[in-house]
Amino acid sequence: MAGKVVKSVAKAVGAYQYPWREKLAKHKDELAKGVWGYWELGAWKPLSISARHRARIRKEVLLAGEDWPYDPARKEMRTKRKGHKCDRTAAQKRAHTAELMEKMPQMLADYRKKRWQKKMKEEEDAKAED
Repeated sequence: MAGKVVKSVAKAVGAYQYPWREKLAKHKDELAKGVWGYWELGAWKPLSISARHRARIRKEVLLAGEDWPYDPARKEMRTKRKGHKCDRTAAQKRAHTAELMEKMPQMLADYRKKRWQKKMKEEEDAKAED
């Protein structure tokens, strides 16, 4: 007889060990404020429910197969690899240098033309002063 009572009590306790629906309903507005806390009137307010209890309720809800909408949005993973910047930009620099080298004859011609025009202007100004 005592064995049957113990089994029925254990079964009842096991089924009702974590009443997550009631806990979730109780703390629903608090969980919606954020994971760690929230700003109110210029002051930081931590949640009234501890992180340990929040995590326990979250675990119970997820184990029951329900959705947990209170987690913050995850950031995108970094796609850039670590390393030295000079290694990453070396190819771009080489490509830019190749483009400039193709333009070099025209750039030199423009430079010579400007220098010649400047020289001619100086000579004209010198003749005008005489």
